[in-house]
Amino acid sequence: MGWKEVAEPVLTRMPIVRQPKSHVPFKRKLLWTGGVLMLYFLLTNIYLVGVPRGSESALFQQFQSILAVGQGTLMQVGIAPIVTASIVLQLLGGTDLLGLDTDDPRDQVLYQGLQKLLVVVMTVMMAIPTVWAGLLTVDPNLASQLGISQLGLELLVFAQIVVGGILILYMDEIVSKWGVGSGVGLFIIAGVSQKLVSGLFSPRAGGFFPTWFDIALGRAGPEGSLVGGSGLQYLIFGEGQLLALFTTVLIFVVVVYAESVRVEIPLSHSRVKGARGRFPVKLIYASVLPMILVRALQANLQFLGQILNRTAGMPSWLGVYQQGSPVSGFFYYTSPIYSPDQWMWWAGGSAANYEIWQIMLRVGIDLTVMIVGGAVFAIFWVETTDMGPESTAKQIQNSGMQIPGFRQNTGVLEKVMERYIPQVTVIGGALVGLLAVMANMLGTIGTVTGTGLLLTVSITYKLYEEIAEEQLMEMHPMMRDMFGK
Repeated sequence: MGWKEVAEPVLTRMPIVRQPKSHVPFKRKLLWTGGVLMLYFLLTNIYLVGVPRGSESALFQQFQSILAVGQGTLMQVGIAPIVTASIVLQLLGGTDLLGLDTDDPRDQVLYQGLQKLLVVVMTVMMAIPTVWAGLLTVDPNLASQLGISQLGLELLVFAQIVVGGILILYMDEIVSKWGVGSGVGLFIIAGVSQKLVSGLFSPRAGGFFPTWFDIALGRAGPEGSLVGGSGLQYLIFGEGQLLALFTTVLIFVVVVYAESVRVEIPLSHSRVKGARGRFPVKLIYASVLPMILVRALQANLQFLGQILNRTAGMPSWLGVYQQGSPVSGFFYYTSPIYSPDQWMWWAGGSAANYEIWQIMLRVGIDLTVMIVGGAVFAIFWVETTDMGPESTAKQIQNSGMQIPGFRQNTGVLEKVMERYIPQVTVIGGALVGLLAVMANMLGTIGTVTGTGLLLTVSITYKLYEEIAEEQLMEMHPMMRDMFGK
């Protein structure tokens, strides 16, 4: 008896969001998407009962926007369990250890059930150290006020985190089946947009425009002239945030341009005379979502470091921690760089405490992980989301389209796709990894990381394209029938 027969009774009973039986109108999709988005904002403002405000660990602050984390709220783990479960399934599926055929309806149900079960397991595994390894501080006074033990209050906090992780799992499924885009992408956009708007306009958060308003009125700025050495440093690297503004605008421009760079393969319909189209193989063919997987791996590694630091005596070569962050050892060198002051030793900041070779080693490791990891996970992403040459050829064949001048044959189509898709996937994945590191090193407006902004711009662009496609299909139902939408 194989694992599928043993696990089937459990996996097939996992709660699911029902697939719509017919086409969902575009306006209804927008309503579902907007409703889930509002629910996400609500959950990020419901704080965990039993956890004092401001007592959260600094662990996820750097990864907060990427993983849609709401520190100290029901969204404490964000999409981290979903992403981690996806990594595990991609690795297992890529090596064919699961033995599941996604074209088989029975195996599809098993795969979806396994994914949900893994997300729940990952949520529990993340919630346990969050509560009992000191990553969240549980208020002992509240336990006595409620008349329960400290363990009882810790179990209450643990249950809230698990419930939040399960809620975001099904919110993602609702958007994927009934809305526009994906829930994971939507939550990333929501989290980053909040921080970006705050970084631009909030006086309390030292927003860009309020700061420059104070500079113009002479209420802020360095002592002496603004055009001197200290003045320029203040305006470019300091509270003036000119470098951060430049990087933010540059990311928008570069990502939009990269999304528009593509190789378009001409197509014609075999049964409808004059019906023509193009299949675009974009430079960022695998999208930027594989970057989430790479950053999630880094987050999990740093998460492990925090646990070891708090629960066991850790040798100094693994890491020495100050104020919750590694300052030396293995966990320091493998931690991503998220701001200019972490590597610009000549501008002061934390980098001034290190030798140049130490900074360069950390930068080199971050670049290597992101570039190589971006290319590897892009390949995994393409193969497991039916975007590879074989799957794409089948989709084109099933839609009735063909490449002019070539026989209408799946094998022929696959060979044509193999000329472009694998190469573009690797180049695009590596390019996105490079852009993510460079954006982090230069810094962005507010507390948004460069990777988070990169993800947001790309996901928003793709969401715009999907909305435009939905509107086109709504206006021309025959096209929806033709392409199986």
